[in-house]
Amino acid sequence: MTLERIYVDTYAIYALLDRADKYHEPARAIWPSLLDEGIVLVTSNYTVSETMTVLQYRIGFDAAKLWCRDVLRVIDVFWVDEAIHRQAHAVWLNLGHRRFSLADCVSFVTMHQKHIETVFGFKASYIEQGFKLLPSSCGPNYRLPGLIGLTDRIA
Repeated sequence: MTLERIYVDTYAIYALLDRADKYHEPARAIWPSLLDEGIVLVTSNYTVSETMTVLQYRIGFDAAKLWCRDVLRVIDVFWVDEAIHRQAHAVWLNLGHRRFSLADCVSFVTMHQKHIETVFGFKASYIEQGFKLLPSSCGPNYRLPGLIGLTDRIA
């Protein structure tokens, strides 16, 4: 049996933990299904660092600590080596005018290399790079606020 791998983005975790975030409800709704035995959650150490920083500065140290203690343990972390960093840096230089972070570009490169097609996240940049967003599985009529129309392209 082949397990489905889903990449976890920083802002999906942020939405999951911040009740005031506009994506909190869809993140909370899909999270239990992502913990299914048939799914492997994956992220990079760059995303781990970015997530810790965002959580600490926006919600507080306790939220970052909770994430490290309780959530990160169910996610496989891919450690970026120099070759991946260089590839991501080249992507960043080519796409930087679009306001992609280096962590975003590491995610794109990692997902391509690991043949991961789906991301638990809310950024349209993943769609632009050819990936599928979750929570598209929230239902065929579900529309993410701010991404109206974009969800039509992910099936």
